[in-house]
Amino acid sequence: MAEFTMELNDDQKQVRDWIHGFAADVMRPAAAEWDEREETPWPVIQEAAKVGIYSLDFYAQQFFDPTGLGIPMAMEELFWGDAGIALSIVGTGLAAIGVVANGTEEQIGTWIPQMYGTPDDVKVAAFCSSEPDAGSDVGSMRTRAVYDQAKDEWVLNGTKTWATNGGIANVHIVVAVVDPELGSKGHASFIVPPGTPGLSQGQKFKKHGIRASHTAEVVLEDVRIPGNCLLGGKEKLDERLARARERARSGGGERVKNAAMATFEASRPAVGAMAVGTARAAYEVALDYAKTRTQFGRPIIDNQGVAFQLADMRTQIDAARLLVWRASWMAVAGRPFESAEGSMSKLFASEVAQKVTAQAVQILGGNGFTREYPVERMHRDSAIYTIFEGTSEIQRLVIARTISGMPIR
Repeated sequence: MAEFTMELNDDQKQVRDWIHGFAADVMRPAAAEWDEREETPWPVIQEAAKVGIYSLDFYAQQFFDPTGLGIPMAMEELFWGDAGIALSIVGTGLAAIGVVANGTEEQIGTWIPQMYGTPDDVKVAAFCSSEPDAGSDVGSMRTRAVYDQAKDEWVLNGTKTWATNGGIANVHIVVAVVDPELGSKGHASFIVPPGTPGLSQGQKFKKHGIRASHTAEVVLEDVRIPGNCLLGGKEKLDERLARARERARSGGGERVKNAAMATFEASRPAVGAMAVGTARAAYEVALDYAKTRTQFGRPIIDNQGVAFQLADMRTQIDAARLLVWRASWMAVAGRPFESAEGSMSKLFASEVAQKVTAQAVQILGGNGFTREYPVERMHRDSAIYTIFEGTSEIQRLVIARTISGMPIR
C-alpha cells in the first residue's frame, strides 16, 4: 500500500504534462466549435486514441496507480481542456468501471476492448442506469430483465435516460430489475452487445452545457442477450439475491450493494476531479484577465474586491483537490469511506466549480458573458457536476446517513 503523499512522482508529472499538452493543443482549439455543433467530436476522440489517451491501456495504468492519484490527475487535466470534449473521451470509462466492478475476468477481457475499438476505428460505450421516473431514486427503476431458462437468455424491456453515449455506443451496460420485491437490492447489470435487436436510441437531449457529449434515451424492447452477458454470472447473482431476501426477512444483517451504487461509489472522486479541472481552467482565465485588464489607470487585480475573489477561488480549488486526492488514495488503499469521503469530494468539488466559474464570469464582466471568452462555456459546463452521478442533495444524504449510521438505500 502506497503512503499518502501530496507530491506527484516523476512518472506522474510526465503523464500529467503529456495530458496537459494534448488538452491545450488539441482539445481547447476545438472546444467552441463542438460546443456549438452539439455533436460527438469523433475526430478529437480519434486523436486521443492515436496518442494513447483514449485506450484501455491508458486507463488501466492510471486506475492501478498505487497512489490512487492517476485517475484524478488525468481527469483534472482533460477537463481543464474542455468539459464537453473530455466527457466524450472519458464517458466510456463509466461503462468500463461497471464491468470491472461487477464482471468476471472473462467479461472484462472480452468486452472492455470492444468499448474502445482501435485508433483507426474508435468506439464508445454507455452506462445506462437512470430512467424517466428513477434518477436519484434507483429503487424506483422499472426496466426489467427476465431470465429465459430454456434458451439461456435474458430479456430486457424498459427505457433508460440521461445515458452518455446512449444509442451511439458499441456496447451498452444496462442496469435492470431482476427481483422487484427487493427494491434496489434486486438489480443487476447486463452487457448488451453491438447490434443487438431491440435496442434503439430515443430522444437526444439538447443541453445547457457539456454539449459536445452525446446524451440520449435508450429504448429496450424485448432485447435478448446471452446468459453470459449478466455481469458477474448467474450463480453470483442468485447468491446475492438469496442474501438480500434473507436480510429482508430478518430485518437486518449484511448490507447488499446494488450494481449501480457500486459503479457510482467507484467513480465519484473522479467526478470531483473533473470539477476541479473546470474550476481551475476558469480561475486561470480570470487571473490572466485581471492582470491585463486596465480600468481607472491600473490592472483590475489591484482592486481588493477582485484580488480577494481570486484568493478565495484558488483556496477553494486547492481544498477540493485535496478532498479528491484523499478519497482516491483511500479507495486504492482499501480504506473504508467511514464518513462518505467519496461523496464529500464530489459534493465539495462540484459546488466549487459552479462558484468559481460564476466568479470568473463576474471578473471578466461583459466579456465573461459572451462566447468570445471561454468562461461562459465553463460556467454552463460546471452545472452538470452538481447533478450527474448523484446530485449535491443526494451526496449530502449519503454523507448524513453514513455519519449517523443509518443505512443507505
